[in-house]
Amino acid sequence: MSDAVLKLEVSNVRRFKPYPAYRSTGVEWLGNVPKHWEVGPLRRRLIAIKDGTHGTFERVSDGVPLLSAKNVGEGSILIDERESLISIEDWSEITSNGFPRKGDVLLTIVGSVGRSAVFVAEQPIAFQRSVAFLRFRAKQSPYLMSYFFQSPFFQAQLRSRIKAAAQGGTYMGDLVDIPVVMPPSNEQCAIADFLDRQTEKIDSLIAKKRALIEKLKEKRSALISRTVTRGLPPKAARAAGLDPHPPLKTSGVDWIGEIPKHWTVLPYKRVCNRVDVGIAEAATHAYCDDGVPIVRSTNVRPNALDTKDILRIERWFAEKNKSKTLHAGDLVTVRTAYPGTTAVIPPEYEGSQCFTLVLSTPKPQECSRFFSYFLNAAPGSTWFEMEGWGTAQTNISVPIVQYAPVTRPPSNEQRAIVDFLECETTKIDHMVGVVEAAVERLHEYRSALITAAVTGKIDLRGTHDN
Repeated sequence: MSDAVLKLEVSNVRRFKPYPAYRSTGVEWLGNVPKHWEVGPLRRRLIAIKDGTHGTFERVSDGVPLLSAKNVGEGSILIDERESLISIEDWSEITSNGFPRKGDVLLTIVGSVGRSAVFVAEQPIAFQRSVAFLRFRAKQSPYLMSYFFQSPFFQAQLRSRIKAAAQGGTYMGDLVDIPVVMPPSNEQCAIADFLDRQTEKIDSLIAKKRALIEKLKEKRSALISRTVTRGLPPKAARAAGLDPHPPLKTSGVDWIGEIPKHWTVLPYKRVCNRVDVGIAEAATHAYCDDGVPIVRSTNVRPNALDTKDILRIERWFAEKNKSKTLHAGDLVTVRTAYPGTTAVIPPEYEGSQCFTLVLSTPKPQECSRFFSYFLNAAPGSTWFEMEGWGTAQTNISVPIVQYAPVTRPPSNEQRAIVDFLECETTKIDHMVGVVEAAVERLHEYRSALITAAVTGKIDLRGTHDN
């Protein structure tokens, strides 16, 4: 569905009129509903409600799927049966007091609270304590209730009931006290069918736009990787006064491939005056509101710093570690979790410090941003993946950064490549931003549409064939 078709769909939705008469629910956040609708606590609509197992069970290669909160999305359930299976014996034990059946609504109640979907499978399933199933009375459509659970006002009520914990969750006793609506049965079906049709179209468009975002990001990544190993495209090379078709030679490094004949490949430390580690001792005692900025791994993004959350340290502590002082144009590289991610220190952070990052000072004739692009690109990340260690998360050391093989074009060509990449990546980033904004608007429209439908702001009676 194109944007033009979506606009038509929006206008079609707007043609629906409100119900002829409304009444107050007495519930501030729910407001008015159609006069003939019922409102009452969720518990009155239920036959059963139960959360999943609180224990741990051995995983097997052939058994029953074990569902958790991450498997429940907006109106959908996604289960990778290779991911988590338990034996039929364990399933029988943990589901002795009940288990989801076709037509039940699954609702996440721990961690990412509030995602819901109707369970439509026939096969047995086990579920963890992060998920609860709700079984409704015959006159209450589970599909309508799943949409009601997705509405922002219900989500807000759930969040207000979350108990503080390592992973916040809501108790079922609190959940069942939340007021819900109950239109007549025929209207429930009309509303659910209408939302099925409309959300399917919206979700399809969101999926296409997300795929476009991924393609743009892949294009961006491929452009950077090719340019830092093969040089500028012919048109850009001519504009920079460079040979548009330089002869190539083997780099001697499999994952770098061929490079222009006049380039070299050498260990990263050969283009630097310094490759060292930042402050590696505890610094919490030296934190202050007005001091020297200290860059942490959470501040490092590919090629740039995220300065929203920069902490500061006492000046005496920075002076104590003055050998680690950062200067404009230095590079900082993450060692753990996202190893190899590298950013350039901007002029306004001259004299700052960094915490346990690898810091490097390229030689004056070298272009810092070129090597930042290289280390963040596929040739750099391949090296860090190969050389890093650790199981839960990958780690790299100063020597690994020092000996990272990098390409080195002549200095003027390094700067031309950086100018080209900054221009082209800015264009791609702008396109990604535009598409992401469109996705956000689609989510807002989806949410608003569900809210209008499940609270009776639009009259959907007689829409079965629309």
